[in-house]
Amino acid sequence: MSPNAASLAPTRLAPMANAIRALAMDAVQAANSGHPGMPMGMADVATVLYSQFLTFDPASPKWPDRDRFVLSAGHGSMLLYALLYLTGYDAPTIDDIRRFRQLHSVCAGHPENTELPGVECTTGPLGQGLAMAVGMAIAERHLNAEFGGDLVDHRTWVIAGDGCLMEGINHEAIGLAGNYQLGGLNVLWDSNHITIDGDTSLSTCENIRARYEATGWHTTECNGHDYADIARALAEAAADPRPSLVACHTIIGKGAPNKQGTHNVHGSPLGPDEIAAARKTLGWTAEPFVIPGDILSDWRSLGARGAEARAGWEQRLAASARGDEFSARIAGDLPTLQGWYAYREKLAADKPTLATRKSSEDALTVLTATVPAMIGGSADLTGSNNTKTKSTPEFTATDYSGRYLHYGIREFGMAAALNGMALHGGIVPYGGTFLVFSDYCRNAIRLSAIQKARAIYVLTHDSIGLGEDGPTHQPIEHVPSLRAIPELWVFRPADAMETAECWELALERKDGPSALALSRQNLPALRDNADQNRSAKGAYRLVDAKAARKVVLLSTGSEVQIAVAVAAALEQAGIGADVVSMPCWELFEAQDLAYQNALIPDGVLAVSIEAATTFGWHKWVGRDGLAFGIDRFGASAPADQLYEYFGLTAEAIVPQVKAKLGL
Repeated sequence: MSPNAASLAPTRLAPMANAIRALAMDAVQAANSGHPGMPMGMADVATVLYSQFLTFDPASPKWPDRDRFVLSAGHGSMLLYALLYLTGYDAPTIDDIRRFRQLHSVCAGHPENTELPGVECTTGPLGQGLAMAVGMAIAERHLNAEFGGDLVDHRTWVIAGDGCLMEGINHEAIGLAGNYQLGGLNVLWDSNHITIDGDTSLSTCENIRARYEATGWHTTECNGHDYADIARALAEAAADPRPSLVACHTIIGKGAPNKQGTHNVHGSPLGPDEIAAARKTLGWTAEPFVIPGDILSDWRSLGARGAEARAGWEQRLAASARGDEFSARIAGDLPTLQGWYAYREKLAADKPTLATRKSSEDALTVLTATVPAMIGGSADLTGSNNTKTKSTPEFTATDYSGRYLHYGIREFGMAAALNGMALHGGIVPYGGTFLVFSDYCRNAIRLSAIQKARAIYVLTHDSIGLGEDGPTHQPIEHVPSLRAIPELWVFRPADAMETAECWELALERKDGPSALALSRQNLPALRDNADQNRSAKGAYRLVDAKAARKVVLLSTGSEVQIAVAVAAALEQAGIGADVVSMPCWELFEAQDLAYQNALIPDGVLAVSIEAATTFGWHKWVGRDGLAFGIDRFGASAPADQLYEYFGLTAEAIVPQVKAKLGL
């Protein structure tokens, strides 16, 4: 139990909960948009949680050993904004709350971690908050095992709604949490039986507690409007060594006499008449956006209690022999990469022919040996993704010091867990699956980018080059579609050297996610120098034209070797051709126009070659350029036959380039 364990009397808790209700009503009404029902229904539970169980310090929102609170039901964002204001965080201010859901307000429609320090993660897509909380709980247990309970010993609390528990990702997330017995994870289920369409009986009849129990969870329930019963259930959850689900039976919109308990209060303002009636029902006489001084004082006293716990932790940190190391880990700083540059020099000398998934494994072998923050895993494809190394033993329910998670066939749950670990801090997570299954992960990858989470996705079997598994497993639209996600760095390296460079760039990035698209098939070495990270600018000239330059060949990944062969054939015909390898479009787009124009100058024919849809390539080759790709689904056959069938060979491309040049 938190330092707030000295509970306030119920007579003082009720006005505190009503302050949440009042702010929710007023803010949603002022915005003429939002969801007042959930904050009003869960106000009592949240008040007990913050007053008796949650360890936090508003003066230090990023204190590493604070409890994490995740509002998975992000549509009820006014619950969180009210709590942050009432407990004394610097933001939001009452003026911020007045501007709820307005342009540039920190009080966005759904909580955004980049806007407010007290928001642990961006939520709104239902179920993902709870799934990210699983990642946070994993991070806490691992860091506790590594650094000890004096530095790391906290809980993760979640408020989730009926919708969060219906989403498919919930099944994946709770299966992970149950398997790993994450006892510090406690989910408070707002069981109000209402969704937007109406009563939950319209769409579900499942026994949710039984489902959780079947996955290894402890469950209990409480009257979500009885302070003593809420405290009993939360104490029971906190004491149990298993992850816990607390079914909090609530009335949505509690306090609005004519709309409470109905779907009409879920996602619409109450309206002036109902707000007036609610004020009367609740005995709330203060003006809109005004919190009486005695009630605000009670709330602020809760925020002040956490300062003592934080001060004690800071003393332990200062006394710890590993304090500096822990602080560096939480800050996301990397140690010196021992052996890394020697590894790259060896690649330049040996010039190995390897699948880039194998090159990735080789790079990880070096990196995981020297970067203990790296925690890996795979969605049941470890032997195919090549994501496990000698330095990453399994993370298990009996040994949380492990650095490798077996996620099972749970791609979406894995991706959300990566976000949770990254946002918790102290962990640089990476997870693997086939590129084609990135569709299962997509919404979590999108949230990685929105939240600027340092998650790394290892996506192997990246093209028709995987061969006989056919169109269901052959990515066609996937690399272009991932490139469409803002702030996501998508790497598609051409050989072992580029793979090493891309891993270095992904690992060094602190402010967002990266995805590595890697080949199943072997690729020849195309580089024989390691003097600099040439992938750092996103694209670079791999081959210089010998004859007068007439063509620039742009390519990524496994097709760069084809571009090199095309250039050689063109040179034999007296046609000068550059080859530009483009392992990361996003980094190339960040370069100045002078650099971009130097690689793709005016007055030459630009040609792209990539075993994916040609979507997006005309940005680089122009309307008059040529884009070679696959604008249909793949087929089942050996890889070399597929490349020939789809015209992705030098023999097929060279005549078309010559024809375009009028030769």
